[in-house]
Amino acid sequence: MMKAVVITAPGVPEVLKLVERPKPEPGTGQVLIRVRAAGVNRPDVYQRKGNYPPPAWAPQDIPGLEVSGIIEICGDTVTQWKKGDSVCALVVGGGYADYVIAEAGHCLPVPAGLNFAEAASLPETVFTVWHNVFQRGKLAAGENLLVHGGTSGIGITAIQLGAAMGAKVYATAGTQEKCKACEELGAVKCINYKTEDFAQQLAPVGMDVILDMVGGDYISKNLHLLRPEGRLVFVNTMQGNNAEIDFGMVMRKRLTITGSTLRNRDNDFKSNLAGEILNQVWPLITNGRFRPVIYREFPLEQAAGAHRFIEEGSHIGKIILVNVS
Repeated sequence: MMKAVVITAPGVPEVLKLVERPKPEPGTGQVLIRVRAAGVNRPDVYQRKGNYPPPAWAPQDIPGLEVSGIIEICGDTVTQWKKGDSVCALVVGGGYADYVIAEAGHCLPVPAGLNFAEAASLPETVFTVWHNVFQRGKLAAGENLLVHGGTSGIGITAIQLGAAMGAKVYATAGTQEKCKACEELGAVKCINYKTEDFAQQLAPVGMDVILDMVGGDYISKNLHLLRPEGRLVFVNTMQGNNAEIDFGMVMRKRLTITGSTLRNRDNDFKSNLAGEILNQVWPLITNGRFRPVIYREFPLEQAAGAHRFIEEGSHIGKIILVNVS
């Protein structure tokens, strides 16, 4: 048996309860990880509220999309890992628990010098940013990147990776403290969207790639900010899915509008993405050009408190559940 945080019913953070569940068993190509830390992300909140159902093959009531820990068991055909290896992993659910199943190809080694909490903050955001900003958005050195929500987990990752890859990074955030943090992470300039219009402030600069998690009335502003051949990439639409779009402008400027979700992608896609991240991003951690930013850690049994905290929106960086039992 193991301890796991389950969603007892859709609703407020208090529906998260610590219960006992059977320990899962890895199948072919999978590993069982003894979880030491798990990242807390917005999709976990959406799932708790009943708005983000997990895939049919995932744990249905245990949230958690990224973990770090120690491999306990390797399933059949797993050759790249062994019992006792320290890894972080992207999972389809089940991370808020003592043990979780991960596909072997979706695991990465804990980078040298990082603890388990720092390692657990990496998979969901790094996989998302690498695919959307660099694979879909095709960001190149010398281009301008705008990151909305600069102090979110996605934001702090996109700012640092964009700057490390030679782009000029701009950001938006909701307080001066958050704007300062974005600039300390590598942004050329961060706009406080509560006191300034980011579209007006950045119009003289122009953007090549915009990473948006806001949607709503940001959509039209983003398109106007893009230079010719610019790319607008969505990873969320927190303020709404719909907007009026001037497709004449889209054609004249030859813009690309794209985006993706990660959880339902197939195993081969995620394994290939993990391999590219290992080659391209992990060296940036080793040489100090990219670092995890942890804002606060909660014990596993205080998952409800972690959810309340992330919904307040005051954090700068990642919220992590730690499991020391």
